[in-house]
Amino acid sequence: MIPAGPILFVDDEEPLRIAAQQTLDLADLECLCFDRAADALARIDPEFPGILVSDIRMPGMDGTALLRAALQKDPQLPVILVTGHGDLDLAVSMMREGAYDFIEKPHAPERLVDAVRRALAMRRLTIENRQLRSEVAPLIASKDGLRGFSKEMETVRKQITAVAASDADVLIVGETGTGKGLAAQALHAASARADRPFAAINCAALPDTMIESELFGHEPGAFAGAARARAGKFEHARRGTIFLDEIDSLPRALQAKLLHAVETRAISRLGSHERIDLDVRFIAASKSDLEAAAAQGTFRSDLLYRLNVVTIRMPPLAARREDIPMLFLTFVGQMAERYKQPVPQVPGAVLDAIAARAWPGNARELRNAAERYVLGLPDVADQQGPPPGTLVERVAEHERALIAASLAVNAGRLKDTYEALGISRKALYEKMQRHGLDRESFVDPDG
Repeated sequence: MIPAGPILFVDDEEPLRIAAQQTLDLADLECLCFDRAADALARIDPEFPGILVSDIRMPGMDGTALLRAALQKDPQLPVILVTGHGDLDLAVSMMREGAYDFIEKPHAPERLVDAVRRALAMRRLTIENRQLRSEVAPLIASKDGLRGFSKEMETVRKQITAVAASDADVLIVGETGTGKGLAAQALHAASARADRPFAAINCAALPDTMIESELFGHEPGAFAGAARARAGKFEHARRGTIFLDEIDSLPRALQAKLLHAVETRAISRLGSHERIDLDVRFIAASKSDLEAAAAQGTFRSDLLYRLNVVTIRMPPLAARREDIPMLFLTFVGQMAERYKQPVPQVPGAVLDAIAARAWPGNARELRNAAERYVLGLPDVADQQGPPPGTLVERVAEHERALIAASLAVNAGRLKDTYEALGISRKALYEKMQRHGLDRESFVDPDG
């Protein structure tokens, strides 16, 4: 979890700095006070996890100059301006230049705390989104994230590339562990909203009593225990992407309100009738057949039709067995790096066994097997242990396993095999002869 804060509070009047420090300390928020704008500005960079609160009228660099300088360092930094009554027009113009909010003097302590909490929540989403993109971007570039040379995965990547440029809502369907969340991240990272929040919401993980407040927010007194206003996840994701994972778990009573949000791109907090406009893209994911659920009356058909403007189907590993050895080797490398261990050798016999094994948990289960392999724990994929050999010998073993896996999934059909592997017919023949592979061994006798 990204830490909340610190809050950089800038004001040239010491009594106001002391009051702000006490208010924020009582709210368990970390606050650093400054009497000069330059000192606060020196703390700000794109990795800074906090926010900036500044008075407008100050000697030297005033709040407007500080706002502009801070946004030059990070255009997504939330900046709250504290204004006098005569500065309201100026504050509104600063909002157009990128200020997050403004507070008019004199203000109640809870007004400051509420504005700061909302700004910190937005900053946390921004930092988390940047970290996510830094992790996902190289994976997409190297095909690690959506790895595989099978036709099925090539289709998925082409769909993501084609759809990302639009703002169309997307439904991603597939079994558990097929990478629905990763596909949603890839869609967001390749879209024009990539520098905006990516709000991932697991509908199955939210308790029924809290889900409406979590999504839409609430006003004070909206329900027992709602002491102060709170922005929901939809509101925090404005101008970004909302990913609704396991949407099939969403209670039917809430589906109508979600439908309204998708149709109108607007919400209202619980306890309020004020409209909050949303500029967002919706991506939903489901492991179950929503069309069947709609036919049975457990999922609203009108919501389904709104969400599945484009449908991306994530294939299970059983449908792309030729990708399994490569995926396993990728996961082994990742797990070795995680545990700071040398990357173990994976014999060809192990890769053969892995390619032939059923993986009902798909890539998630395969990743777990790779983790156990790196840790040296017993597993179905565990064989005699990695044999010694030169790099050339080990590469040859891996190549043989990949070709054998592709022949197996294509039932010995050579054309399908060399096209799936991206090599010529002649190259496939030569490699099969070199590795002692016979296509007849892979032909399905029942086919």
